Amino acid sequence: MQIIPDDAATELRRMIGRRTLLASGIAGLACPLLARSEESIADRYKRSVVIDGNLVPTITALGPLPSDAAAAIRSSGLTAIKADLDGADTFDSVMEMIRDYQAVIASNQTLLAQVHDATDIQRCKEAGKLGIIFSFEKVGQFDGKVANIDIFRSAGVRVMQLSYNQASPFASGALTPPSASTGLTKLGHEAVDRMNALGVTIDLSHSDAKTTTDVLAASRVAPIISHAGCAAVNPHPRNKSDDVLRMVANKGGVIGIYDLPFLAPASRQPTVADYIAHLRHALKVCGEDHVGIGSDAMLAGFDTSAENMRHYLEVVADRKARGIAAPGEERPPFVVGMNTPNRAEVVAEALAAKRVPWRVIEKVLGGNWLSAFERSWVKT
Repeated sequence: MQIIPDDAATELRRMIGRRTLLASGIAGLACPLLARSEESIADRYKRSVVIDGNLVPTITALGPLPSDAAAAIRSSGLTAIKADLDGADTFDSVMEMIRDYQAVIASNQTLLAQVHDATDIQRCKEAGKLGIIFSFEKVGQFDGKVANIDIFRSAGVRVMQLSYNQASPFASGALTPPSASTGLTKLGHEAVDRMNALGVTIDLSHSDAKTTTDVLAASRVAPIISHAGCAAVNPHPRNKSDDVLRMVANKGGVIGIYDLPFLAPASRQPTVADYIAHLRHALKVCGEDHVGIGSDAMLAGFDTSAENMRHYLEVVADRKARGIAAPGEERPPFVVGMNTPNRAEVVAEALAAKRVPWRVIEKVLGGNWLSAFERSWVKT
């Protein structure tokens, strides 16, 4: 059974227990790549540093990866991914998940590596490995204690958020009604200061506009939005306004465009054309140095079988009952035409077809994320 990305991911991980870390198969929509306008795009892609700002790796259990999971990683062309390790959103479950991930990496040293700093990403490219950047989306594991940031940073977590859709002890979230928005709380200001001091990247993907504005003012280094869409292209609470996109870019941050159904109107699944529309809009608003890919999908692709869809909808129903679901989560989390391990190559080819210069494409594929991490992983 397959794990659901982003909004429903942590719930499903909790349900299936400790030893099944992240189940994702290679099943999905077997959509071919877009026709290549230039054969050299494939060669250029192979030479590029390719980083996905939010992706679920093909890890199913402890020990060596199954052959299909390893094949998906190799065919993806990815250099590194930021992976969510929230577990069951408690301190103990997250520490357990970190240990399990480290054990899996140790069991697959020829294919996987934990990323501790930006030089590790370059080493992964040279060695043909997939680098995994440990990150958080939720905040329950902090138990409302800023001191726990130090513990997780010591374990190698390099990216953290301050809220997840709803308000937290640190900040308001993307689904917090504007009338109830607090922005950064006093504890949130302390958390920002501590994250800066430890070289932890602050991720504002699930924060609201007020929290974003407050963090931009308080942080000594640029935060990121690892996975979102553009509200000007398709209005949705998880898509960001031009003002927010521009503010993050002006601070020096990067915005990753996700593969979630929120890219398109509620009546249909998003397509590659929808994805490229959001990506090009972000480039227009933010500039070529501040946009990347943040799929928020499963590396191997979402399993569209009836059984997996039933399970997915059960998870969504549970999330709705607890008031944490984003509108429209019933649609499966993938973009038609990109439900494959090499989705980033699909993006590269689609941008090339729009005559976007390769210089810009290479930045979107991973260059901008690498620069953002180099800037924000410095202790201040």
